Amino acid sequence: MSEQNASARMVRGRGGRAAHTLKLVLLALLAAICLLPFYVIFRNAFTSDQGFVSPRWKWLPDNLSPDVISALFTDSDLGLLSAMGHSAIQSIGQTALTVIVSFMAGYGLARFSNRAAGVILKLTVLTLMVPTAVTFVPSFIMTSQFGWIDSYRGLIIPVMFSAFATYLFRQSLLSFPRELEEAAELDGANPWTVMWRVVLPNSMGIVAAVSTITFIGAWNAFLWPLLVARDSTRTVQLTLSRFMTSQGVDYAQLFAGALVAIIPVVLVFLFLQRYLVQGMTTSGLD
Repeated sequence: MSEQNASARMVRGRGGRAAHTLKLVLLALLAAICLLPFYVIFRNAFTSDQGFVSPRWKWLPDNLSPDVISALFTDSDLGLLSAMGHSAIQSIGQTALTVIVSFMAGYGLARFSNRAAGVILKLTVLTLMVPTAVTFVPSFIMTSQFGWIDSYRGLIIPVMFSAFATYLFRQSLLSFPRELEEAAELDGANPWTVMWRVVLPNSMGIVAAVSTITFIGAWNAFLWPLLVARDSTRTVQLTLSRFMTSQGVDYAQLFAGALVAIIPVVLVFLFLQRYLVQGMTTSGLD
């Protein structure tokens, strides 16, 4: 019997190692698929014009020089550096306002369980099914009437509310321990103080997750800035579109600009990725 048990344990051990190896292979394959677009951007950014028209694919770039990147910043007509500054202001402002407004809305929907709150929650979720582009025409008309065209107010305020962020906050705050709030109320804190000084500091995981999602979306936004922004508030995405004209596409410059443009997004994601996973877990959407 002992020999049979030992053989069974050896079989289970081999099966476990095989399953573990298979998981590692699948994860490595998925990671390679996810990293493939970044490789293509890097490879094409440092590829000469002859390399783009060559019938043979080369895995390594043939123009690996820092002058490719420096030429983007020295081009005064392009204004890439100022465009990145505009995108940074827009993204940070939109992220801050979205977190504040959506957190308050999500907290209210999580704490008030009456018929009106239920109706508001349903309407909020319903807006997720409406394409964002559908609201651009009325939003642009109101923005124009307010005189916010070519301003940061026009870029940020009309799109600062996020139904998705509100729903994430609401789902996360449903599991927040009510004992902490009740203890603060016994100490004489009003609901406003409880929300900002008790609930918010203890919900930084979901706050960081929503901030990451909002920042990436705001940085990569194209359609709304295309309608509202002009020369003084032109974002980096609009600047990159200058490489695509009716006469042709400057692929090398376009990919080089894209390589520079994704650096802030990658840094934000790498810095806040653990909070992103934690926030998605606590929101009940894992």
